[in-house]
Amino acid sequence: MTEAHRRDWVEIAATVLLAFAAVATAWSSYQATRWNGEQAKTSGRVNKTRIEAARASDLANAQEQVDVATFMQWVDAYARGETELLNFYRERFREEFKPAFNAWIATKPLKTEGAPLTPFAMPQYRLAAKAEAGRLDRGAEELSAQVRRNIQRASNYVLGVVLFAVALFFAGMSTKLTAPGLRMTMLVVGYVIFVGTAVWIATSPVSVAV
Repeated sequence: MTEAHRRDWVEIAATVLLAFAAVATAWSSYQATRWNGEQAKTSGRVNKTRIEAARASDLANAQEQVDVATFMQWVDAYARGETELLNFYRERFREEFKPAFNAWIATKPLKTEGAPLTPFAMPQYRLAAKAEAGRLDRGAEELSAQVRRNIQRASNYVLGVVLFAVALFFAGMSTKLTAPGLRMTMLVVGYVIFVGTAVWIATSPVSVAV
């Protein structure tokens, strides 16, 4: 193969590499932007979920305070032997508190050694708002993990942009050098970087606008 033919072959190979690397760079840039957008949207969902969890937790705390207050009033009435007032407070227990109170009474706490000190120690005392707060907190943690994954994906695509740009650099330089050996070396390095990066990027998740 003559030097002219060899140079023509190198220029064709470099042109192909330049074309593919340019497309790959544009695709990686697009994906990095898309995943940054996904991260931003998911972050908004995290904030919304945490606000809802805080509201549910506040509601649960308020309900628990109501239960404690009415129970203490019932205890005072019981201690004074005021039966009418005792029934008054018992009828006004919240529906979520009644199962725990009834289960606690069934243990005969004044006579049974080791019985729970209050209804709040009973497994029957469950607050729907507290369970909801826990569920929302777990959901927020899952979304936070998704945010971290999206950030990593965007970062991976940014690195892909950099590596494809390096491949472009080597491809471009291979057409400008006059030494055949150096020209070939630059082209081979460019292809190695491009192929390695393309294989890696091909395994990355894809985000597209719909």
